[in-house]
Amino acid sequence: MRGGGIVVKEPVSEPKKSTRQPKAKAAPAEQKKNKAPIKLELIVTVVPKKKAEFFIDLIQSYEVNFQTYMLASGTASTEILNYLGQVTDKIAIFSLARADKVDDILYALEQKFHTIKGGKGIAVTLPMTSLIGTSIYTFLCNAVEAAPGGM
Repeated sequence: MRGGGIVVKEPVSEPKKSTRQPKAKAAPAEQKKNKAPIKLELIVTVVPKKKAEFFIDLIQSYEVNFQTYMLASGTASTEILNYLGQVTDKIAIFSLARADKVDDILYALEQKFHTIKGGKGIAVTLPMTSLIGTSIYTFLCNAVEAAPGGM
C-alpha cells in the first residue's frame, strides 16, 4: 500500500478443497516427450594444419555429428611471424557438441595440446541458444534412438 505504511491483513479463510483429479503418471513415451532438451555448444578449435586430421578424429570420437573446418590466419604481419619463426598454417575446426560432452572434449583437447609434438592449439566454446528444425536438432544432439532390430 502507498501512504502511511499501514498494512491491512484480510481475514484468513479456510482453503478451498480442490475438485480436480490427480494427474495419472505419464506413459514412458510421454515422459520422453516432456524431457528437457539437450543443449548444444559450438566448439571452435584452432590447431596446426598438419595436426588437423588428428584433432578432427579426436573430437569426432565424442559423438559429435557435425564438424567443419577452414584455413585460419592471424593478425600478425609476415615480418613479425618470420622474425619469431611462427608457422602460419592453422586450421579452425567448428564442432557442434552436446553440452554434457563439452567438458570431456575440452579436457581431451587440453591433454593433447600439451603432449603432442607440434600440436599446440586453442579451443573455445559458444552456447547455441536457438536452432531451427527438430529433425536437425535431434541429429546434432544424438537424440535419435535406433528402432528395435536395426534400422
